[in-house]
Amino acid sequence: MRIYNLIFLGLVLFLSFSSISSSIDQKVQKILNSMKWYGHATIMIKAEKIIYFDPFELPAGTEKADIVLITHDHYDHFSPDDLKKIQKEDTFIVSTPDVIAKVKGQKKEILPGKELTIYGIKIQAVPAYNIDKKFHPKDRNWVGYIVEIDGVRIYHAGDTDFIPEMKTLGKIDIALLPVGGTYTMNASEAAQAANAISPSVAIPMHWGSIIGSERDAETFKKEFKGNVVILQKEK
Repeated sequence: MRIYNLIFLGLVLFLSFSSISSSIDQKVQKILNSMKWYGHATIMIKAEKIIYFDPFELPAGTEKADIVLITHDHYDHFSPDDLKKIQKEDTFIVSTPDVIAKVKGQKKEILPGKELTIYGIKIQAVPAYNIDKKFHPKDRNWVGYIVEIDGVRIYHAGDTDFIPEMKTLGKIDIALLPVGGTYTMNASEAAQAANAISPSVAIPMHWGSIIGSERDAETFKKEFKGNVVILQKEK
């Protein structure tokens, strides 16, 4: 009897995994396949254009960027040396006024609630701040981003807690959420945020470098009631 129970359990797990895989839209999967994580909050998406979020501690020889989105001016998100590694003549840098004042080249200033279109890609800035911590005050007007590529909406939350504005983001296909704690949400809080946002896929970030560990990523995966992809750090 026990062997039949094990067979049944295996069948249930197989069907559950198949259901999760098939629930991811092909366009979303294509973006996931193009995505690279360089540690901390640094994400690169290689679509029709190459987009970086918060480039920091990039390895040598990293591909040049068409668009760079910087969430705020802390050193682990705005790194001038890393920006130089990927900036070319026609690279557009998008960020808040405090960052834009410090960079050269093609650049666009943005604030929470504002939208831009660069190279045909829609970029929306959304609030990112702490509720019960002092590191990212709301009045600094720092941001996260929603980027739309081929109809797929990708949300990079920046450094933030689980804030009320997350409940009004609309449809999100891929959510990149900080899980490391101390300066941002911890893993459980990030899972609560993900459950409120309800993305097709959630990806934990802001761990494994300055703060947080793989355990935080795994906790997030257990507590979010949806699909989670834990990216492996590029070297």
